[in-house]
Amino acid sequence: MPASASRGPATRGTRRPPPILGRVAGRRRPFPRARRLAAVVALATVAILGLAGCAAGEESDGERVTGTSGPAVDTSGGTVASIRAALETPGVQVLGYRVVTEREHDTDAFTQGLALRDGVLFEGTGLYGESRIVRSTFPDGGVTAERDLSDDEFGEGVEVLGDRVYQLTWKEGTAHVYSAESLRQVGTLDYDGEGWGLATDGERLIMSDGTSQLRFRDPATFEVQRSVTVRDDGEPLDRLNELEYVGGAVLANVWQSDRIAIIDPANGELEGWLDLTGLNPDPDNLSDNDVLNGIAFDRRTGRLLVTGKRWPALFEIVPA
Repeated sequence: MPASASRGPATRGTRRPPPILGRVAGRRRPFPRARRLAAVVALATVAILGLAGCAAGEESDGERVTGTSGPAVDTSGGTVASIRAALETPGVQVLGYRVVTEREHDTDAFTQGLALRDGVLFEGTGLYGESRIVRSTFPDGGVTAERDLSDDEFGEGVEVLGDRVYQLTWKEGTAHVYSAESLRQVGTLDYDGEGWGLATDGERLIMSDGTSQLRFRDPATFEVQRSVTVRDDGEPLDRLNELEYVGGAVLANVWQSDRIAIIDPANGELEGWLDLTGLNPDPDNLSDNDVLNGIAFDRRTGRLLVTGKRWPALFEIVPA
């Protein structure tokens, strides 16, 4: 359905405090040949890591596993190996997930973009009259800077590249550019069409617009350098939303879905799904608009950070 029909009410709301993250005290929730050989080895490595985790005392409940909250452990080998294996293994792979840590998240934050670099979390929120971007330290959640968008702008995807932070707007055709250190605005960039999600491969910005298209843009000019159509078994995969780039793949929330698409950026082929069914922390009270949205990758721990619009929790997860 068109984004304008149900992306959330375009109404002015009371300004809320910025998103604050923190650990939830006392809460634990169940939750051609060489390439093929490499993929098998990678999958075997992931399986061994998963068994080691269970041996350490983690309990499994289907795809959702409760992990103990302790010092950060570098599990990047498992996460990146899982993503790369999905890229290299024939067919569309379906991965489950393991919850490592659950943190509090502001239920007034209509999350549209999430990015994490060097212990600093950037979160962009939407809705007219309520859109903003917040810079906070992670994982303690101390807010160091924030900026409001104008009341006639609906904030969207957020990404960090170098010393700049980029924030899209939905229908306004403007990307705001900020200093990553202070969120001081240093420029704007124009584009045609809608803005939804944003990621980077380290050189270019990768942008979605709610369709099946991914556009690779020059970060200095925002000119489109190339584009791909994302396809699932030959059919366009629409509603691509918030993005992240991990292990050579583009990860994409699919609007109003509990799955994250694993996409080969070279050709747009869907190579796998990260199925987050059951992660929604409050399905009885969150509305149809309060969907899974927001992906960030913590390079220090190898964990994915995921949340949703107005969700009370932000989760650190690893594929399982």
